[in-house]
Amino acid sequence: MSNAPLLLEMRGIDKRFGTLYANRGVNLNLRHGEVLGLLGENGAGKTTLMNILFGMYSADAGEICVNGPPARIRGPADALALGIGMVHQHFHLVARHSVLENLMVGEPGRGGLLDTDSARRRLAEIGRRYGLELDPARTVATLAVGEQQRLEIIKALYRGARVLILDEPTSVLTPQQSEGLFAALRALAADGVGVIFISHKLHEVLAITDRVVVLRRGVVTATLDNDRDLDRTRIAELMCGRDVQPTRRPAAARGRTLLRIEGLRLAAARGRPDVLKDVSLQVDGGEIVGVAGVSGNGQRELAEVIAGVIRPTAGRIEVDGTAVARATPRVMQRLGVAHVPEDRLGAGLIAGLSIADSMILPHASRPRFSRAGWLRRGAVRAFVRDRITDFDIRGATPDTRTGALSGGNLQKLLMARELAFDPLVLIAAQPTHGLDIAAVEFVHRQLLALRGDGRGVLLISEDLEELLALSDRIVVMYEGAIAGELPAAEADPARLGLLMAGEAA
Repeated sequence: MSNAPLLLEMRGIDKRFGTLYANRGVNLNLRHGEVLGLLGENGAGKTTLMNILFGMYSADAGEICVNGPPARIRGPADALALGIGMVHQHFHLVARHSVLENLMVGEPGRGGLLDTDSARRRLAEIGRRYGLELDPARTVATLAVGEQQRLEIIKALYRGARVLILDEPTSVLTPQQSEGLFAALRALAADGVGVIFISHKLHEVLAITDRVVVLRRGVVTATLDNDRDLDRTRIAELMCGRDVQPTRRPAAARGRTLLRIEGLRLAAARGRPDVLKDVSLQVDGGEIVGVAGVSGNGQRELAEVIAGVIRPTAGRIEVDGTAVARATPRVMQRLGVAHVPEDRLGAGLIAGLSIADSMILPHASRPRFSRAGWLRRGAVRAFVRDRITDFDIRGATPDTRTGALSGGNLQKLLMARELAFDPLVLIAAQPTHGLDIAAVEFVHRQLLALRGDGRGVLLISEDLEELLALSDRIVVMYEGAIAGELPAAEADPARLGLLMAGEAA
């Protein structure tokens, strides 16, 4: 691979936002047929660097060379014309249109007509060559998440991409779907396509890449060949600048049942299948129950029903032996159920408010924070300052705008708020999604501390490594129902992946 000609060079890239350097003197190169891992903590500058390459931002200094000479990239159209394609973490597809229509968006046509026959032939050719087959007539709304990602990759190749940037490409895939993606990437590399692979899943980075580039605080700290000497521990240390210990689940005594749900059902719009179908499970004190599943199989709705955000169509919820007649967020809070939603900004916190207001909003009526209908601002600020200190929310004050925080600090803020009131049960939905190693380590410690204190945790996650590391039991959801339940000791990614795909394990 080291003998292959250079496909791309980024030299001395600088990018500053105000006084903050997002990238400083970054050098990165990519060879024909190479899969390059781009790693770093949240805020390390990975996304900024790739947005510069794809034309979303302009660099303050430096140059980009594609196949030799310097290139001028003023926008995504220039990047696409140079053969640079990017598959974002959130797909850019039109749900009601067909695969073929999504593929041809933006094509000028000839004589006012689109050449659909040529597009079908090109789609079939890409499918055969790289194992990325899709039916051109299917609408995007009928595609599974993995198929939608496949379509995004096909779109980039259809437009002539020879450099393919993939941002967290396996975050919504089952292990089997991830293996299918890796097979396609290997076929692309064998055909000379260069791939830049961004991921926080270090085991996948080690499995698919030829080299890795590590960024820390906007600076390249290492460029390493992926050989026998490279392992997760070394990469994690380079990313964080310190030793990072793997998550270990200590022994814990099981206590009484703290949360029980029976026959939970949530109807959808007329003519569509139920979102939740007869879901029953329990969470005991001193245990973490993991919920696995591909995104969109009812996990988010399950969390919101238990938290009182959504009213179920049928079923029963019981907290510490008390049946809940009608769940609302305030009722569930009073019963000791805390909720960390997957939508940090929106359902969890409000970007435009100060940190103090975001943290206190769901709890403003508590006597600790209000008297005779008036907020006790001094008490609020003292509470928020203590939470900021205890949870190491860097660069934050009670007056800082919530939306100015990074993803990792937003998650810390949510955890700080929800754990402040001594919950019996924590419902944590995707609590580490998109977080770097250090932030993940912090969140894991909080969840294990709750478990060790005899509380219960319902952990909803699409990261099977996380579920296997933290959970005592794992239930799998598929199309709104519980597809199976396994003790963590008997679970493995392959078995869970089959259940996540609706097949018997």
